[in-house]
Amino acid sequence: MPPTTLSDRATHMNMIPPPASSPSSHGKDFVEVVVVRHGETSANTLRIIQGQMDVELNETGRQQAVMVARRLSREAKPSAVYSSDLKRAAETAQTIATACNVSNLVLNPALRERHMGDLHGLKFDDAIRSKPDAWKAFSSDDRSQEIPGVGRALINCLSAASIEELCWHADHPTNSARRRIPNTSICIFHISATNGHWTLERFGDIAHLNEDGFLQHAFGGDGASA
Repeated sequence: MPPTTLSDRATHMNMIPPPASSPSSHGKDFVEVVVVRHGETSANTLRIIQGQMDVELNETGRQQAVMVARRLSREAKPSAVYSSDLKRAAETAQTIATACNVSNLVLNPALRERHMGDLHGLKFDDAIRSKPDAWKAFSSDDRSQEIPGVGRALINCLSAASIEELCWHADHPTNSARRRIPNTSICIFHISATNGHWTLERFGDIAHLNEDGFLQHAFGGDGASA
């Protein structure tokens, strides 16, 4: 069955109930989920932690969205596209859906970016200096750490399954979750139909941004993503 595409930023993504399974080249039944980060925004270029700020794509981000959409129309051919309703994610998802001739585009507030609490709206460098406790919680490998300024109820609802969390959840030999996740990068997961096991097949793929000499520069090469 064609893959399901999820479009949002790096730090918040909810899992979508998988469709029916299909046979893989390895003889196993699996569902393929393609996860795409949204295109670049002005906040990305300024290194601002966006959280749930509703920032739209900048011109570079729109070009990135077109390029990843063009690639997915050739390679993935998704059966459905799911996205946050925040502008940066929704526009990226709409571009993908249009290019792939997908009429089933679902915008769901539950897929919004993780709430950043006290870090919300701060530049990365300022956040490290002015909110060290919140920054430590955000950057910690302890996934149970609460970011100050975010209530427990929000933690339960909003940090369940970001792209980072999906990478942690998947069976993969490297610690991909703490590596850079560029704008419009592609991650591919296979979900076993027999035991529900997640496997990370591809991480942070931005080959489409190398087409036509396009310069991809989300976060200026920094490893953080928010």
